[in-house]
Amino acid sequence: MVSDPSDFDRTRLIAMHGLDYLRAMLAGDVAPPPIWALMGLRLVRADPGEVAFLATPGPEHGNVTGTTHGGWYGTLLDAAMGCAVMTTVPAGATHATLEYKVNVVRVVRPGLEVEAIGRVQHGGRRTGVAMGEVHGVADGRLYATGSTTCIVMEG
Repeated sequence: MVSDPSDFDRTRLIAMHGLDYLRAMLAGDVAPPPIWALMGLRLVRADPGEVAFLATPGPEHGNVTGTTHGGWYGTLLDAAMGCAVMTTVPAGATHATLEYKVNVVRVVRPGLEVEAIGRVQHGGRRTGVAMGEVHGVADGRLYATGSTTCIVMEG
């Protein structure tokens, strides 16, 4: 099992189809990005065109007013939407976020577990477009939405 983020291997990433890379991460054969641990994010499912994350903000993710910082929502949705696009990226290529938008509908309180789903709307040769939603695991309520455009780049 890989757990050290310094084990990142760009050559391996580029050599694999994006979906296969994410599934290797789920199997513990590839280390997740270090920011996921800092933000309390966990990839739990990767299917063609769709991924799911579970996340629980803690007090360390708070802002000056004591609520969950907007950057936490942005990181969660960027991960979910970007990884959804990654499921469409062929071997020999990678991707990067060009832009994303986040709409916070209600506050995720520290300790509340949420699920973020990213879904591809367009997976092309040069760009990928995805949307995301964050729902409470226990209450099913909508907490945030997002959209992104990613660039697909040859290795």
